[in-house]
Amino acid sequence: MRHTVSQGEEKTGGASRRLPPWQDVPLDDWNDPKWQRRNIIRDLAGLGKLIFLTNDEKAALASTVSEYHLSITPYYASLMDPQDPADPIRRQAVPLAEEGLVHGHEQSDPLAEENASPVPGLTHRYPDRILLVTTNFCYMYCRHCTRKRIWKQGEGAADKAAIDRMVDYIGSHPEIRDALVSGGDPLTLPLERLEYILSRLRAIDHLEIIRIGSRVPVVMPMGITDDMLAVLEKHQPVWLNTQFNHPREVTPEAAAAVDRLLRAGIPVNNQTVLLKGVNEQPETMLTLNQALLRAKIRPYYLFQCDPVVGTEHFRTPVETGLEIMKALRGHTSGLAIPSYVIDLPGGGGKVPITPNYIVGRTVEGLVLRNFEGKTFVYPEAPPESQTFSRRLRELVPSTA
Repeated sequence: MRHTVSQGEEKTGGASRRLPPWQDVPLDDWNDPKWQRRNIIRDLAGLGKLIFLTNDEKAALASTVSEYHLSITPYYASLMDPQDPADPIRRQAVPLAEEGLVHGHEQSDPLAEENASPVPGLTHRYPDRILLVTTNFCYMYCRHCTRKRIWKQGEGAADKAAIDRMVDYIGSHPEIRDALVSGGDPLTLPLERLEYILSRLRAIDHLEIIRIGSRVPVVMPMGITDDMLAVLEKHQPVWLNTQFNHPREVTPEAAAAVDRLLRAGIPVNNQTVLLKGVNEQPETMLTLNQALLRAKIRPYYLFQCDPVVGTEHFRTPVETGLEIMKALRGHTSGLAIPSYVIDLPGGGGKVPITPNYIVGRTVEGLVLRNFEGKTFVYPEAPPESQTFSRRLRELVPSTA
């Protein structure tokens, strides 16, 4: 029977359902991250037990999975509609034949991370910030992933020698004040390895902030354990950037995981990726961002999907993102409005893209259009030199 999403479930996410063959799994097992890890779907045989696949789909998927990993947690799989190939949750998790298509403008490393890598695994693009890729592994491999190129390197974590080389580089560059620990997903690492990374970084005097990029709160929220929180809490300030892309992902389980992070002093920001067939409708993005605020998650970025090989079917025109930003402004709290950014191909870094609200200038001031399409005039302050001259004339009487 096809699962339909009620209005309330669309707003809050709703508790995750149980798909066969997990309907009779005891709740204690279902909420156990070890059980979730043991039962991750890793092949087409396992996937076929959850969702209906045609013979053509099976053949196409077999070809795709031979090149790109498949991994879906039982928790996340239970958010999918097993009968609907266009389901927005399913599109993010289940391989499609389109991943094998190349249109000519895509790149394996469009952000040129490897060109800005003075040490293997470390990208130093911005003057005061660095990125550390600490593992190739994720509990779920998002089909739109920017780093699909590293999937082909297998599933493994950076060893201590590799981590030491990255940390030594940071230590020798006092301008670096912010480190982003990413992957893969660093919260899938064994806790002793995560502890090693964070303790080495926190020992650097000039490093002020540690950020972690992880989708664990979205794809396996029970993975945010007390033991993990104890590790994170020791190395403050630590920030977490996660990626909710659709309102149905903001479940009570996910909100509870975020609440545990916040109570441990870990602020949580969200970086949504704009994805065709997932969240390109303004209403979906509005519902998502309001759900995030209710879960105490700050919408931070809305990313234009990168032109990565195997992800062209997810990309939307930039105009789609601009229309979403127009639809958000004035219709929800400013807290629910992320920055819409493009991470420039070739290593140019992130640039914000915003609708143009400036209509023009008149002698009265700047003419602006608001969210309702109405125009208003903002009287611009005169240049500082004119202001100074006027004050001088007021203070010093004319002798003429």
